Formats: sequence, C-alpha cells, structure tokens
Amino acid sequence: MKNDLYRPLRIGSLGLDGNLFLAPMSGCTDSAFRSICVGYGAKLTFTGLVSAEALVRRSAASEGLLRRAANEAVYAVQLFGASPEVMGEAAALLAPYRPGLVDINAGCPVPKVTRCGAGAALMRTPEKLARIVEAVAGAARDALGGIPVSVKLRSGWDAGSINFAECSRFSVEAGASLVSLHARTRAQGYSGKSCWRHIAELADALPVPVAGSGDLYSPEDAALMLEETGCAAVMFARGALGNPFIFTATRALLLGRKAETPDAALCVTTALRQLEMFAEDAGEASACRQMRKVFCAYTKGLHGAAPLRARLVQAKTIAEYRSLLESFLA
Repeated sequence: MKNDLYRPLRIGSLGLDGNLFLAPMSGCTDSAFRSICVGYGAKLTFTGLVSAEALVRRSAASEGLLRRAANEAVYAVQLFGASPEVMGEAAALLAPYRPGLVDINAGCPVPKVTRCGAGAALMRTPEKLARIVEAVAGAARDALGGIPVSVKLRSGWDAGSINFAECSRFSVEAGASLVSLHARTRAQGYSGKSCWRHIAELADALPVPVAGSGDLYSPEDAALMLEETGCAAVMFARGALGNPFIFTATRALLLGRKAETPDAALCVTTALRQLEMFAEDAGEASACRQMRKVFCAYTKGLHGAAPLRARLVQAKTIAEYRSLLESFLA
C-alpha cells in the first residue's frame, strides 16, 4: 500500500488537513451525527439534502437541516433543485450559516427528487446542470466570500446513458472545484456493485480533486479505492452509519498504524451521546423515535445484542434507552 494515501487536500480556497469525508445522506447526516463523525476524524462533513425551493421560501424545516455542530470547523451544505435561478438565490441565503463549501446534488436517485428535475435527473441535461453550477458559483463568489462549489454525481441515469465524464467536464468549466462520484447509475439506486473504474477515469481526466463514493464499508475498502482509482478523497456513506469509528480506523490504516476495535461500551456510549445531541435539536420524543434504527446499527455485531435491539425499537425516552443499554453492558 502506498504511504501517502492519507493527505491534506485543497478544494479551491478551502484547505483540509485530511481526505476522509462523510457523504451527504438525507435523514442521516444531521448535526448530531456529523458532530460524532468529526470527533472520530471526518475532515469534511455534508448536510443532508436541503431543498433550494424550501430555503428560498424560508421554510422552518431548512433551519434544522442547516444547523452546524459546535465542533465542525468547516462543513458543506448540499442543495438540490432544478432551477438555476432558485439554486443561485438559495446559495446566497446560506451566508449566515458560514459553510465552507456548497455542494450541488446531481446524484440522488429518489423519485420524489428526480420527478421535479433535480438530483440525478440533472444528468439528463448536462447544459442545465452547468447553468446551475454557474449560478451557485456566482452566489458563492458574491455572497459567501468566494467559497468553493462542488457537484455530487452518479455514473449516469442508467446503463445506457453513462455520462459522468461529460457532466463533470461541464460542471468544472462552470465553476466546480470538486466533483464527487457515487459510481452507480440512478437506475441501480443502492443495489449492485459500484464501478470504481469510473472514479479512476474521472480522477485522471479532471483538473480538480475527485472524491470517490460507493461500497466503502471498511478501512480496507477506502485504502483500496484511493490506491486503485487515484481519487483525492473518499466519502463514507452507509458504511459510517452506526460506525463513526471507521474514520479513526481508516486514518490509522492509511498511516500504517494499528487502530483499536471499538468495544460494546464505546459503541453504546457513543450512540447515547448522539441521541442526547439530536434531542437538543429535534426534541426528545422525535429523537428517540428516529434514533431506533441508529441504535440497531451501533449494536450490530455485538455479542448478545439481538434481544437488546428488540427492546430498543420500543424505547420512547432517553431514560429508557439509557436503562436498557446499562443493563446490557452490565
């Protein structure tokens, strides 16, 4: 394995001291989870999808999505939308939140996003995608102090329209300073295998950094992607859910060091800390309800945890969670 896989990275005017990112995930990358991941070594975190239309309408829901964690020295806001004008206006409205980067979602495969022409649907009209990048880059320059703009892509709409190279070239020419590629098509969703060869082709062709995403579930996966594709950074998505320790372990592997495997106590206390932070933002009842699947992820693989998970999905208060988890550890 090469000895320079973990390294600093510059994205336009933004300098980072590492290349391990937390990918944007709708309903998952709230400020509490991002804070946990930063604590374990994520060097750039992305919000979940923020609707440009909702932001321009001053939707109260957008405020929660944009909330920044106290330990996030820098974070990225991901916007989605289909109108260059609205996307530019929404980007300008991010000034009070002081993001370090604005990310344009051109890869989400979910029908409620693509039906309105946003997300992966933008890859069907590369010229329109370029106009959106240009509008957001203009807002970033004029209203946000010149912060960089990035674009998150898929390999293409489906197997018959693999056009990530064209969309990336249009995006960079329009002002993008980073391209992130989830190397699956929109039609694949999250099934099948991602095609890392597409990431390698992009990393070789573009004058800006490329971040790779897809099938990253272990430190070894990340090392292999960096080495095989030559990408500048890796973005953990589902592989980090319930396992923020993957950032620490990956950094250790890339630097030739040994990382300790998290024990049950660390998994449980980290999950509880995430719940408590999430409750401060979303309220206890909502946080406890939404965190049930998260606790299942944190306890996956722990010896004797199956009965615990069956009871955790019924928990309604932080006190109930704490009692169940303390009994399990005891």
